Amino acid sequence: MAKGDVSTYNEDGQWKSKVEGSSRAAHVGGTKAEQQAVGRQMAQARGVEHTIRKMDGTIGAKNSYGNDQHPPKG
Repeated sequence: MAKGDVSTYNEDGQWKSKVEGSSRAAHVGGTKAEQQAVGRQMAQARGVEHTIRKMDGTIGAKNSYGNDQHPPKG
């Protein structure tokens, strides 16, 4: 992930949203859906990519809200 992108993930049983490059999570707690909404708002406000991870740490979804390097054709 590029510096400034937002990641939503589970750590120690808590859902968190963090801006890449920062030392700690910006928002902690709630359900996965609640943290996804928080992370989406953060990414949209910054115009960056939002990565949502599954419980096992693998990437579940990615959404870009800024200058997409590979925009869809058509």
